[in-house]
Amino acid sequence: MIAPPPVIAFAAVALGLALDWLWPTSGIQDALGLAGRLTLGGLLMATGLAIAIIAERTFHRVGTDPLPWKPATRLAATGIYAHTRNPMYVGLALLMAGLGIALASTGILLMLIPAALVLHYGVVKREERYLERKFGEDYRHFKATVPRYGWRM
Repeated sequence: MIAPPPVIAFAAVALGLALDWLWPTSGIQDALGLAGRLTLGGLLMATGLAIAIIAERTFHRVGTDPLPWKPATRLAATGIYAHTRNPMYVGLALLMAGLGIALASTGILLMLIPAALVLHYGVVKREERYLERKFGEDYRHFKATVPRYGWRM
C-alpha cells in the first residue's frame, strides 16, 4: 500500500484545514448553520465510525487482522462484507465528510476527493491484487458478487 489509510485521512484533513486558513469560505456555514452542520456532520461521523467498528469486529470474528499492512489469514465475506468489500474505507470517507461538514471546512471536503483517489489507487487496488493472489478463486467470486464500495459501478 502507498500509506496506511488513517495517515492518508489525517493528511487530507490537515491539508484541508490549511486550505481553509489560506482561503476561508463561508458557504457551508451559510447553507447549514451551526445546528444543521453539527447534526448532519455528527450523523455522518457516527455512521462512518459504526461501519468501521462493525467491519473491524467482523475481521476479528473470522480470525484475521483488520490492519491492511498485516497479512490476511482469512477472507472476510460475511456480515457487512456481504454488502461492501471495503467498509472500513467507506467509514473513513464518511468520517472525513462529517468532520468537514461539522467544522464548515470546505478544505476538508475538497481534500476528500484526492484522499479517496489515493485510497482507491494506492490502497484498495493493491489490496485486491494481493487478496486475489492469496485467496484465488474464493476472492474472485467475492469480487464478482460484492460491490467494492457498497454500490454497483
